[in-house]
Amino acid sequence: MEIAYQYRLRPTKSQETQMETWLNLLRMQYNYRLAERFKWWDENRCPINACPLVCSIAPPTEQPEYYGQKRDLVQTKAKFPEYTDIYSGVLQDCIGRVEKTFDRFLKADSSGRRSGRPRFKQRSRYRSFTYPQIKASCVKGKHITLPKIGDVKVILHRPIPDGFVIKTCTVVHKADGWYVTLSLHGTCFKSAEPPNAVPQDDTVPTVSPDVNQENAVGIDVGLKDFLVTSDNEVVPIPQFARSSEKRRKLLNKALSRKPKKGTKRRQKAGKRLSKHYQKVARQRKDFHYKVANWLVRKYDIIAHEDLNIKGLARTRLSKSILDAGWGEFLTIVIRKAASAGGITVAVNPNGTTQQCSSCGHKVPKDLSVRWHSCLCGVSLSRDHNAAINVLNSAEGHPVLKAHRLLRVSRNG
Repeated sequence: MEIAYQYRLRPTKSQETQMETWLNLLRMQYNYRLAERFKWWDENRCPINACPLVCSIAPPTEQPEYYGQKRDLVQTKAKFPEYTDIYSGVLQDCIGRVEKTFDRFLKADSSGRRSGRPRFKQRSRYRSFTYPQIKASCVKGKHITLPKIGDVKVILHRPIPDGFVIKTCTVVHKADGWYVTLSLHGTCFKSAEPPNAVPQDDTVPTVSPDVNQENAVGIDVGLKDFLVTSDNEVVPIPQFARSSEKRRKLLNKALSRKPKKGTKRRQKAGKRLSKHYQKVARQRKDFHYKVANWLVRKYDIIAHEDLNIKGLARTRLSKSILDAGWGEFLTIVIRKAASAGGITVAVNPNGTTQQCSSCGHKVPKDLSVRWHSCLCGVSLSRDHNAAINVLNSAEGHPVLKAHRLLRVSRNG
């Protein structure tokens, strides 16, 4: 099982200057390697017999790839000695980022969609570097040892859990300072087996064998209320971005009044705006974690709709949908339930609002209609009806059937 913990760093002035220098050099290296790939793509993206006669035909060149660009780092260090101060693993990881970004642009995913054209990074858009391999004992007391940077003070607000080993380390520069993200790798064991048993697949979280399938809930996320459960418990929506919109407009106005780029006054105004966005994001994330913990502690099985959030975010309700943060919330619920030994089930959202939760008949209604009334006599709120339908759709889900068979085989 893999998890990630993030801690606050307190570097010295010299360490902070060194990390900022690294970020700038890595950004320039990223842009250079990306430009190499774009040059090859522009010259070789169509066959020779398909090129127009009016253009010059460039000689075929070898496609830049990860290992070739990584070997060329030796020439880079010879021409630019400042790159020798950067740890080799961090520099190679920069090439890996270019590889992943360009591959997403050229190759389509399983649904046939490709990512957009990669952009060259500005100073504000390249804010992290990664150690792909780091010693498991790098954290000692209140300091973390970063190769070629030294011992940096770290605020360990929570200890690293037992049984987990540090695999990678990412240093991130945010609006309010420096942070380090540790990727932790642990091994899962079946709860019914002794500790010295053979570990199971460590990429799949362990499902607790005592999951009570009667203790299940269906949730329906929305914009009028953040979510409504099948037990008719309502969580109001906070709308952090909308409530702080007046403050954001003032900060944007103050930034626009400082047109001369590069001045300290403009940098300070931009930093105030960045901290505002960071505060809103942290408020939303804190709210998501609190609601997710409440659901995980109360229920063993959580059913939710498998929403196409990217598609919904292109509608007229995009601002409210992005402010609610459904995608981040559902990701947190899935991760929290998995770590607690629970089960999450994603069901098809088609018809959950229009279908009656009692008789199953379709009751068409517009988005403005917030109450569900059926000829069978059922009368309840629209979101409550949808949450019950979500729970009913999850009862015959293959995930629950597989868990039921596993539990019978263990008890049998």
